Amino acid sequence: QVQLVESGGGSVQAGGSLRLSCAASGWTNGYLCMAWFRQSPGKEREGVASTSLLGRSTYYADNVQGRFTISHDNDKKTLSLQMDSLKPEDTAKYYCAAAKFGCNNSWQTRSQYDYWGQGTQVNVSS
Repeated sequence: QVQLVESGGGSVQAGGSLRLSCAASGWTNGYLCMAWFRQSPGKEREGVASTSLLGRSTYYADNVQGRFTISHDNDKKTLSLQMDSLKPEDTAKYYCAAAKFGCNNSWQTRSQYDYWGQGTQVNVSS
């Protein structure tokens, strides 16, 4: 059973930075794509960024492109999200997810992901 545990959330002012981490346990080599999603009250969970575990292919949502950077360390089994130039609209609960499909243009489809973490809250004040 794969378990994903997020950390690093918190409160920051607009323009600030945060770094989220996701630690994976019970890992198997069959998982190929990992991603960060977020959800704020009253809104659907949306994809933020994803990365292929087989290489360095990355995908970003348009509204975070250039501000967020996703990375992974296969040896440490961790996924990270560096968030810079944060905006109040980035306020949400952020979730880590893992999938057996290879990251591609459908990476934002939630049903493709097999495992999810419990989330970590990010609050950005203006």
